[in-house]
Amino acid sequence: MARNRYDVDEVLEDSFDISQLKRLAGYIKPYKKQMTLVIVLMLSASALTMLIPIFFQRIMDFSIPEKDMNSVFLYCGLTFLIALYSAFSLRTKIKHMSVIGQNIVHDLRADIFCHLQKLPFSYYDDRPHGKIQVRVVNYVNSLSDLLSNGIVNTFTDLCNLIFILIFMFIEDVRLTLICLCGLPLLAAVIVFIKRRQRRAWQIQSNKQSNLNAYIAESINGIRVTQSFVREQENTGIFNRLSGNYRSAWMRAVKFNFVLWPSIDIISTLTISFVYVLGIRWILAPSSTLTTGVLIAFTAYISRFWQPINTLAGFYNSLLTAISYLERIFETIDEPVLVKDAPNAALMPPIKGEVRFENVSFSYEEGHKILDSINFTAREGETFAIVGPTGAGKTTIVNLISRFYNVDSGRILIDGTDIAGVTLHSLRTQMGIMMQDSFIFAGTIMDNIRYGNMEATDEEVITAAKTVCAHDFIMEMENGYYTEVNERGTRLSAGQRQLISFARALLASPRILILDEATSSIDTETELLLQKGLNRLLEGRTSFIIAHRLSTIKSADCIMYVDRGAILEKGNHEELMRQKGEYYRLYMSQYDFLSPAKA
Repeated sequence: MARNRYDVDEVLEDSFDISQLKRLAGYIKPYKKQMTLVIVLMLSASALTMLIPIFFQRIMDFSIPEKDMNSVFLYCGLTFLIALYSAFSLRTKIKHMSVIGQNIVHDLRADIFCHLQKLPFSYYDDRPHGKIQVRVVNYVNSLSDLLSNGIVNTFTDLCNLIFILIFMFIEDVRLTLICLCGLPLLAAVIVFIKRRQRRAWQIQSNKQSNLNAYIAESINGIRVTQSFVREQENTGIFNRLSGNYRSAWMRAVKFNFVLWPSIDIISTLTISFVYVLGIRWILAPSSTLTTGVLIAFTAYISRFWQPINTLAGFYNSLLTAISYLERIFETIDEPVLVKDAPNAALMPPIKGEVRFENVSFSYEEGHKILDSINFTAREGETFAIVGPTGAGKTTIVNLISRFYNVDSGRILIDGTDIAGVTLHSLRTQMGIMMQDSFIFAGTIMDNIRYGNMEATDEEVITAAKTVCAHDFIMEMENGYYTEVNERGTRLSAGQRQLISFARALLASPRILILDEATSSIDTETELLLQKGLNRLLEGRTSFIIAHRLSTIKSADCIMYVDRGAILEKGNHEELMRQKGEYYRLYMSQYDFLSPAKA
């Protein structure tokens, strides 16, 4: 059963694990040299700009009273050169950090996508695919600004704050202390909103995930939606989810917008006190405070609050990013349940004997799908598996390819336990056709060649002819180079199945697995396909799941599976003589298809 649906929120983390920020730092580490260069440039530019208020102080206190225009031009020229250097530093920062930020985003997205390739079927069985997609695309994208600008800006602004404080103390200690009185007020605001802000962004990410999951589900099921005239109801569900996302986003950004006005109010108050007290001290008869010092100090105090504002923005971005990092690293940390053992060996060239020894399996603990299954398929034999829906037929063939790990027992191929070999060496020697005939966006040629990327065009065409797909392919506008869209919606269900069948055959497998391979093929095509199959199955061990029992009458062994066990086993004639479950299933199909019953 799925852990959550599009209308069920994911579990919120109560506390943030600081080690996840350390993991993010690991993605930044390869770019530390470029970032160091940018930081040095920005710090040097910031240090030089600290001199500009001093220049104006000198002009006000000395150059103008003494009518020294040469020094005025000198200070203005130096100010111009500093501005040019600052502009150059800023341009370099934007150029390099944009590239670095996108490289880090690429590395992070590559890691999460590569990990998704390794996760077992059970992971995708448990989750709406839209909730997986939003982590790879939206959540990673949301980190872009933090990585491109936030980190460098934060470091340089912290240093700027130190520079500014040093110059402010040099200019006047009393005015500096007045300015610092606003910091405790700002700290109180941050403490008040911190937890609420983080929880608000967690809820927002959940609502975004729910909305994305429903959009993905709706797109995939659009034909069913329109067939059952569900457009209005689905639009209502979408509007509800979108409204929930909008409300969550508005609540989250409300906390973000609390900080900046708070900083503006506190900075305005402190600047007002500085002006009032500064002017009063200037007018005092014994005051050492000059007009130039006050002008320079007010320039510094405005700069003092600028980096604090930037740091507040970084703080907001960090809290937002934390809610996304939790989901990103949660996906990357998802255990790969089906993987190579530490000492896994390469699977030797397969001859074809498959043996199940007391194999038990369950998708959920306590609900066994297979219970102590035992059978042996000898090299070159064709095994058919039949039984009611949900009996475990597909599970058996999935275990042969080790898409899931068995709970107990062993599966051996040519005497080798498949749990001890690498997945790649095992699966490359198998041809598998699933019930879901998935077609990728691209040409028909590319879709068939997906089973063997080294195959020539002639080999692709031969495989298509074997499964009777060649004729309908040649009738399309560009033959094998006809473009088909994702999931092959331009093709009929039978055509998609034939292309998927050709894909499996092109792998030239030693073990062939066909899961409902002919379920969407018309009777006439099935008769032609059966001839090609008979040639293909020669010398290969094959496992066929079929509801059409007429297609498996010639199988070497037929297993009737139900309630997690093999209830009957034998060839068609033997099972018909037993007059058991297989006999009743076969006769029910015969009666259904009989013209007298039509």
